[in-house]
Amino acid sequence: MSYYIDTHAHIYLPEFDADRDDMVLRAQHAGVEKILMPNIDEHSVEQMVAVAQQFNGTCFAMAGLHPCSVKTNVQQQLYEVETWLNRKDFVAVGETGTDRYWDTTYWNQQIEAFTVQAGWAARLNLPLVIHCRQSLDETLDLVEKLQDGRLTGVFHCFTGSVKQAERAIKLGFFLGIGGVVTFKNGGLDRVLPHIPPERIILETDSPYLAPVPHRGKRNEPSYLTLVAEKLAALYSMEVETLRSVTTQNALKLFQHVR
Repeated sequence: MSYYIDTHAHIYLPEFDADRDDMVLRAQHAGVEKILMPNIDEHSVEQMVAVAQQFNGTCFAMAGLHPCSVKTNVQQQLYEVETWLNRKDFVAVGETGTDRYWDTTYWNQQIEAFTVQAGWAARLNLPLVIHCRQSLDETLDLVEKLQDGRLTGVFHCFTGSVKQAERAIKLGFFLGIGGVVTFKNGGLDRVLPHIPPERIILETDSPYLAPVPHRGKRNEPSYLTLVAEKLAALYSMEVETLRSVTTQNALKLFQHVR
């Protein structure tokens, strides 16, 4: 494959309103031909779908409820997102998962929301895009309980251990690797050499987690090449080979992206 896929980028957010057209053009010039957009909640989906329509064939939308958006009215939130899911064609269910970093007030609701969304993914034969910040073991436990042979997906922004990576892979999931791999103390340089590149997909999580040398600034899909260069060095392979492998992985997982 001669192009990259950014499998996780929130380019529909206001951070890109001023230069979205130019930003997509920069991505294309960098060889990033497809950009997958995870949803946040019931309020973000309309703008995300509009961006997908504007850049048809380049940008693809997902439908999901982010754990940090989960509140006491979680059933109503899920109903509104599911309404969109049943109305439009989406390439995945997400971004869903769990999060213990920001707030654990709605932890039980997070688990409920994740369980429901995993059910959507299984029913619709769509991949599940999982966020789990400071809750990786708990989320792996959940997926192990829910896995009935129909679930697949990605642990987005993976920063765990070799053992945790092996658990995720055994469940049939991929690992999403982004800018953290370029951080001096990110820790992935000690983990990824033990993980087969056939289980890795690339992401930016734009506008967040920009890779070095842009760390601390707004991230964008064109920076995916910096992630690829670092990964290729860790695997001692040519960048072109790493690009081909990870793009094939992404197309295998996100089968509605063509």
